[in-house]
Amino acid sequence: MATRLIESTGGRLLVEEVGGLLHARGVRYATAGRFAPPVPVTAARDTVDATRRGPVCPQLPSRLAFVTGAVVEHLEQNEHCQVLSVTAPADADGLPVMVWFHGGAYVTGGGEAPKYDPDDLVREGRVVVVRVSYRLGILGYLNLVDSDHPNLGLRDQIEALRWVQANIAAFGGDPRRVTVFGQSAGGDSALALMMCPETDGLFARAILQSAPLGVQGVDRTALFAAMREAALARLSGVSPAAADIERVLDAQVVALAVAAPFGLIGKMAFAPTVGQVPMVGARDMTRAASRVEILVGFTRDDALPFALMDARGARLRRMGAPGRAAMSLVAQAVTRRVFGAPAVALAEAWRAAGGRAHTYRVDWTPGPFGACHCIELPLLFGSRDSWTDAAMLGDGGVDEELAVRVRAQWSAFAHGRLTEDNGQEKTYSISLKASAART
Repeated sequence: MATRLIESTGGRLLVEEVGGLLHARGVRYATAGRFAPPVPVTAARDTVDATRRGPVCPQLPSRLAFVTGAVVEHLEQNEHCQVLSVTAPADADGLPVMVWFHGGAYVTGGGEAPKYDPDDLVREGRVVVVRVSYRLGILGYLNLVDSDHPNLGLRDQIEALRWVQANIAAFGGDPRRVTVFGQSAGGDSALALMMCPETDGLFARAILQSAPLGVQGVDRTALFAAMREAALARLSGVSPAAADIERVLDAQVVALAVAAPFGLIGKMAFAPTVGQVPMVGARDMTRAASRVEILVGFTRDDALPFALMDARGARLRRMGAPGRAAMSLVAQAVTRRVFGAPAVALAEAWRAAGGRAHTYRVDWTPGPFGACHCIELPLLFGSRDSWTDAAMLGDGGVDEELAVRVRAQWSAFAHGRLTEDNGQEKTYSISLKASAART
């Protein structure tokens, strides 16, 4: 393993060079106190060790672990989680940049996870990939101290994009050709970022993977008021800013329980709030469509894991074959409502607003959960070993031929190859399936 020194706004970074790739890990892009806005990092005097993975936001176990396997369980949890990692070809010079925002319903996950290592995407696609960690849950999306500073997790993400603009050229990336992409809450984040006026010029393309768009556009005022009241009551008079993190997470659990009766929005209770800084004026799709090209899609059985977790789904499963068939129909209906139809509608609205939009659907079915939520992630990221505990893959593991095709599609979008040279949109809609030998 060789090392290299790279200058950044946070100081001189010591990074790894392995197998023709540069790896900078755990790079701090901002600092913030609890429930306070992020502040851009300042330069350190000494060389910063960027060879080790950074922390993730404090969180409870993921409810999707039974599908994906462990994601962040072996990483440090720390409130000072505003870190990112950069992977680039060692000879990069002016390559497109792809900035990844992880999913996890805004309560779990982290960009430093080995399952999100982008080495194959970087090597095959000739892109620079940045993975971002940001504040989650009650720490990022329910400010218990200062209601004048909402959307802290979203603000973290914006600071990360500003870091990219200032520093990515040192890694061989082109700050004028930035694509943001994310899955689930990460895809939802991509849409929120597009709708923030202050992100103008920070990126030009976005990929929204299985974003729960069907729960967008709903007024969260009553929901957040109920969650805030419940969380503060749970803290029993202890200052939210001073309480230990275990107690804060306990208050988060109580807030989620209070959110449950609110229906679909209660399933993803923590999320960016439209109409509050930095999402003021966020309903102006024309402005966003004029500056960002999008690729938006879903998986055929996106909602199946959530149906399995629901108590009613568990009852149906106990009814044998008829119950399983009924649950499959329910999952299909929820997939259409929350993921599929809204994705198609967004693409259509984007085009109507004067923007360029493309759609996709993942049909790959390697295991017992069908083409479920998260199924495309092993096709983009990680190694064969990092996904061995993912039950959604069944016994066959990752279809390597399909993975190469998917990575090629995503990187082609970042290179701008899905539009004609004259800027006119191609008719582009893809369905990602396994090769004939694997179906």
